[in-house]
Amino acid sequence: MTVSPQESPELGSPTGPGSGAPPGGWRNPRGSFTFFFLFAIAATAGALLSDAILTLALKADRIDAQRATTILSIVVAVGGLCSLVAFPLIGRLSDRSTSRLGRRRPFLLAAAVLIAAGSLLIVAATDVLMLTVAYTVVGTGAVAAMVATSAIVPDQFEPDRRGTPSSMVGLGSPIGAVLGLFLAQLVQPHLTAMILLPAGVAVLALLLLTAVLKDRPQSPQERPPFVLREFLGTFWVSPRRYPSFALAWASRLFIFFGVAAVNAYQAFYLIDVQHVDTATVGTTIFLATLILTVVSLIFAPVAGQISDRIGRRKPFVVVAALIFAIGLGLVAAAPSIPAFFLAIAVMGLGQGVYFAVDFALITEVLPDPANPGKDIGIMSLANNLPVMIVPAVAPALLAIGASTATPQNFVVLFAAGAIAAVISAVFILPIRGVR
Repeated sequence: MTVSPQESPELGSPTGPGSGAPPGGWRNPRGSFTFFFLFAIAATAGALLSDAILTLALKADRIDAQRATTILSIVVAVGGLCSLVAFPLIGRLSDRSTSRLGRRRPFLLAAAVLIAAGSLLIVAATDVLMLTVAYTVVGTGAVAAMVATSAIVPDQFEPDRRGTPSSMVGLGSPIGAVLGLFLAQLVQPHLTAMILLPAGVAVLALLLLTAVLKDRPQSPQERPPFVLREFLGTFWVSPRRYPSFALAWASRLFIFFGVAAVNAYQAFYLIDVQHVDTATVGTTIFLATLILTVVSLIFAPVAGQISDRIGRRKPFVVVAALIFAIGLGLVAAAPSIPAFFLAIAVMGLGQGVYFAVDFALITEVLPDPANPGKDIGIMSLANNLPVMIVPAVAPALLAIGASTATPQNFVVLFAAGAIAAVISAVFILPIRGVR
């Protein structure tokens, strides 16, 4: 699966000091831990995505129906900008933690507190500023949870056993979206309950994972030394020194352009183009997300296991990105709700396999395997930059070819996402050190 250090200067020996192996070796936890791990990832994503896909749009509509799309763009863009800072910073702090609870557990607890507090603020928000602050608090909590859970994979699992837990990290978003949207639509149209129910489940899941995680405390002697130059580099990994990491980062950046386009504007697309009633749009989004997730669940774990078995990552990731691009193209051309659902199924196949295998690939090109939190945080910037960029460029894309009959051109927006997914596949090909 990986080549020797002599063959690739970017990677340490899988069993040597540069491998990231903890004292005493990896735990490789199984059994009930697997459930709690996946539950925490999915529930956190559910709380965040139920806001991003559904409830923020409804809340923006209540604040000012005429400016709802603009309000949503502002809130999501600012939240994404704050996440850019939070991901690597929280990762760095997590790597350096000498808490008696371990390196990751304190951040799981902090995530639970922030998600609960931010969700209450979203309910109370009466203007754009308050809604923006509230969503940023929720987003920061989600970042803490995502960094901690992602770092658990290289912390706890040896490299040739990361396919299955990596698929859980990758599938967390679609499973979480189903969970969050299912809970939200159960209590629609009561917006307060739609916001708080997914958040409450996320808090419970994070507390449960904190309770079962065997997170060995790091001694002060083991903690990475504080070097000002390195700390200032928290938000940077040199592409010259670690080109494979940089290429994997770029691939993720472009695939998430497509994901962000669908997630942020799906509600408006269904209402404006497919003429879905605003009172039931949550149900339609839930069904679409359910289709995407079921398809992902069928193919992604199998892809992860096969990838582990044959020792190859890149072919799975490249093909998955291309399938995802085809799905986005079908969304752009969908003439009806059934055609939209079919397109979502194709997207689910590509997205599920991509996220399942790509994260395993990422763990094998980390610049510092022994302290993965910071670098995983930087990798997560690629997930979140599009969340900020897409709302900024979407109005211009939606205006291309717009008319009185079609005031917002969603075809152009989704087609742009499809092109980005193709570019994502291209960036995987030159990666070295991983087959």
